[in-house]
Amino acid sequence: MEEKSKGQNLSEQLTYKKTNVYEKADEARIEQIYRYAEGYKSFLDAAKTEREAVYRAIVMAEAAGYTAYEMGEELHPGDLRYYNNRNKNLFIFRMGEEDLEKEGIRILAAHIDSPRLDLKQNPLYEDSGMGFLKTHYYGGIKKYQWTAIPLALHGVVAKADGTTVDVVVGEDESDPVFYVNDLLPHLAQDQMARTMATAIPGESLNILVGGLPFADEKVEKKIKLNILNILNEKYGITEEDFISAEISAVPAFRARDIGFDRAMIGAYGHDDRVCSYPAITAILETPSRHTVMAILADKEEIGSMGVTGMQNCLLKDMIDLVATARGANPAIVRARSICLSADVNAAYDPNFSEAYERRNSAMISCGTTMSKFTGSRGKSGTSDASAEFVGRVRCMFAENGVIWQTSELGKVDVGGGGTVAQYLANMNIDTVDLGVPVISMHAPYEVVSKADLYTTHEAFCAFIK
Repeated sequence: MEEKSKGQNLSEQLTYKKTNVYEKADEARIEQIYRYAEGYKSFLDAAKTEREAVYRAIVMAEAAGYTAYEMGEELHPGDLRYYNNRNKNLFIFRMGEEDLEKEGIRILAAHIDSPRLDLKQNPLYEDSGMGFLKTHYYGGIKKYQWTAIPLALHGVVAKADGTTVDVVVGEDESDPVFYVNDLLPHLAQDQMARTMATAIPGESLNILVGGLPFADEKVEKKIKLNILNILNEKYGITEEDFISAEISAVPAFRARDIGFDRAMIGAYGHDDRVCSYPAITAILETPSRHTVMAILADKEEIGSMGVTGMQNCLLKDMIDLVATARGANPAIVRARSICLSADVNAAYDPNFSEAYERRNSAMISCGTTMSKFTGSRGKSGTSDASAEFVGRVRCMFAENGVIWQTSELGKVDVGGGGTVAQYLANMNIDTVDLGVPVISMHAPYEVVSKADLYTTHEAFCAFIK
C-alpha cells in the first residue's frame, strides 16, 4: 500500500467531511439497518395521528415492563413508568441511580403530530350530486398536494351520551377511501396562472364522501341523509356529534420501501414520527444509570400550544414530580438536565438546489443530523445551543461510534422553521436539535433514508446511556 503524503494525513486530521453510512457499512450492518426499518414502518402504518402514536407507544412500553404513573406516586430507582396526557401526549421515563441534582434527567423530546386535514365542527353537506366534508388544514402544507390522492379518516367522536367512539376508515383494503377534487387541466387555465400558494384555496379542500341518495322522495338533501344514516348505523353518531369530534383526513398510503435497493422509506408522517420512534426504542432498550425521559408531544406543527403541546406547564410539572419524589430540588434538576430535541431537518435535494446552502445542508444517508439552531432568517424563534453543549454531545457520539452530520434548514433568507427545542431551553435545560433528514417534508408522502433513521436511534442510545 502506498504511504500517505503529509498533506493527505493532515487532510484526514484537520478537515470535516460527511460520511455516507452505507459506504462504511458491511453486509451485516446493512441488514441491521433494514431490519430496524421494518419495525418503524409498522409503527407508521399504525400511528397516523397523535392519538394512535400514543396508543402504539404505550403498547411498546408495557411490553417492556413500563406501567402507568399517577401524579404524586412514589418513585424509586429502577422504576419504569409512563404518563398519558389526554391520549395525545406521552411521557415515558425510567428512574436512574445517579444523583438527580448532579446529573439531572436525560431527555428525548419529539412530536407526534403531522400536517393533515381536520374536519370542521359542522362539516357535512351535499352539492350537485355529491356529499362533502368541510376541512380546516392543520400545519404547514402545500394545499395542491392534498388534492386527487386517496385519503383515510381517523379520529374520535365524543357523543352526546358521554361515550366515545373511534373512527378509522380507509386503511383496510376493503374500506372505501376519500378524495379532494381537483380541476381538470382542460379547464384550468385560470387556476394554473395563479401562484402555487393560491391555486387551491383552503376552503376548496372539501372531502368527497358520498353520492348515493337516501331512498325517500319526501326528504331533501338525500345524499347527506344517506351518509348520516350510514354513520349512525356504524358508529351510533348524529350530525350534532361532529361538534365534539376530532376527525382528520390523512393519506391512505402505507409505508413502502423506495428504490430498487430499498435504501429509503416513503410514508406519510415521517415528520416527526421518524424521530419519535427511535426515541421510544432507545429509552426502552438502552440500560442507563441516569434518569431518562422520552416526551412525545402534540401540537408542534401549530406552535406547541394547548394542554398537550410542549408549551404546556406539564413538562415542568413532570420534571418537578420526578425531582421531589427523589428528594431533589427541581430547579437544580432542570439546570443539570440535558435534552435532544428530536426533530427532522430538510435533506439536500439536488432537484431544488437553489433553496439550499450545500455546505451546511443535511445529506441523505450521511447519518442523523444536528442543528445547533433552527428558526428563520436572523435565527428568529430558536434557542441556539451553546458551543459547550454541542461539544459535549459530540463527545458522546464519538465515544459510541455514531455517524452524524450537522445542518441548518435551507438558505438563510429563504425561510426556516422551528422545533420544540426553545421551550425546553426556556426551562434552563441545555437542548440541541437532532433528527432525520427528510425529502419533501410536510408532503402527504415524505422520504427518509433507512441509514439516517437507524443512526438516529444509535445517537439517542448514546445520549441516554
